[in-house]
Amino acid sequence: MAKVHPSATASSRPSLPALPASEAASLTVWRKSLVFHRHGFTVFDAKGNLAFRVENYPSASRAEIVLMDADGKPLLTIRRKKLSLGDHWLIYDGEAATNPQFAVKKHVNLIGSRSLVHVTACCPGAAKSCLSYEVEGSYSRRCCTVYDHRRRQLAQIMRKEASPGVALGADVFRLIVEPGLDAAFAMAVVILLDQMFESRGSILRV
Repeated sequence: MAKVHPSATASSRPSLPALPASEAASLTVWRKSLVFHRHGFTVFDAKGNLAFRVENYPSASRAEIVLMDADGKPLLTIRRKKLSLGDHWLIYDGEAATNPQFAVKKHVNLIGSRSLVHVTACCPGAAKSCLSYEVEGSYSRRCCTVYDHRRRQLAQIMRKEASPGVALGADVFRLIVEPGLDAAFAMAVVILLDQMFESRGSILRV
């Protein structure tokens, strides 16, 4: 099997490179768990260090996904919103079960619309200045863009070009995160796009 990244190891420290304020982070996303025969995600930074991982442990809740750093520390927990219509998920800090940070809802596709999901910050009370994001494109083609409420491009999902002699399919792709957007949050959006739009089966088996 071809290596996704030649210098990647499971014991690498979970550190994204220290980038200048004007430089984007380039991550390689592998739609495979480090645990043999498990569904999940393994994410490497531009230097080949392990940055994030997702494991689909048999004992895990079928409505819950945990994004971890390289050492297995929970960074974000994604849970399906109870008693909601359609695909509606909540993102929590760490392993918290209360006070979600973001709500993510699948867009009901209308004719001519490229929108996939809408993300809004869970602001307390009646705050009107909450952050919001829109994801547009096609996840099945690994061609998506994350915009903020001002239509600024903050992240991109794109196919990873194959090295000579190495064939990379849809299970290996790039995530480009612009300055100002948290890379863990961007990866949580990728996980939810996979849950909503991956026709070959998501990491949560039902």
